[in-house]
Amino acid sequence: MLTGIKSVFVAITEEGREEPSAALSYALSLAKAANAHLVVEAAAMRYTIPYSMIDDFGQALISSENRRIAALAEAVAGTAKSEADFAGVVATIESEPVHYRDMRDRLILRARVADITVLDAEPSPAEIDRGLIEAVLFESGRPVIIVPPDRPKFDAKQVLVAWDGGARAARAVADAMPILRAAEAVEILSVTGEKELEGMLPGTDLAPHLARHGIKVTVNLADTRSGDVADVIRSHAVGSGAGLVVAGAYRHSRLREFLLGGVTQSLLKECTVPLHLSH
Repeated sequence: MLTGIKSVFVAITEEGREEPSAALSYALSLAKAANAHLVVEAAAMRYTIPYSMIDDFGQALISSENRRIAALAEAVAGTAKSEADFAGVVATIESEPVHYRDMRDRLILRARVADITVLDAEPSPAEIDRGLIEAVLFESGRPVIIVPPDRPKFDAKQVLVAWDGGARAARAVADAMPILRAAEAVEILSVTGEKELEGMLPGTDLAPHLARHGIKVTVNLADTRSGDVADVIRSHAVGSGAGLVVAGAYRHSRLREFLLGGVTQSLLKECTVPLHLSH
């Protein structure tokens, strides 16, 4: 039984491309499993261009596009209400056209007053949605579940904890404790051979802590010689049948990530299993 989660926040950002969303269905199933209140933000991206840059015809086109996007967001809000009513989930649903900066701040504030936030995966770091994911993840102070498009239902019977013994991983485990306690099996995966992880507490030190919470836990080691850290985590999650990966989220400089990559960025780029991330 899933207890300890009382509020779930899901944000669906509509930019006019009518992209499919798994986050709404996932958040609904999570809220139902936890008997939690669901808050849905169906946000419509609003575009503006100064009159000095375009003529009246151009402004009319922008206004028309903004109305179209707002209508799409309203449709998402309507779908959310219907699905929440059908599932018996108590929900608060909002839909409002906002500019990017306002949308970013709005989602961060909403996430701060929820137990957990659910967002659709966005592989490209250049997309607006990816920027929103990173803003909520790194600035809300709350955990975020990132959902790939083919995983529309919450399933955490088997959970994989990516453990490096660091503070971010410890925070992720603490944030995920309600889900870990409800899981049928939890596997701790420690990746060896990564220079940055030397001196960290191994998964065998985390296992007794989880066991004291009544969690059925196993520990495995994997070597980065079979791939980079993110590849190892991904392949192990898929191979073990995990429905959720719990991991700490790290933010490095953009230059470092461009030159060397980063585990968090790599997991976000190729999200095959829902990610429960904390910073």
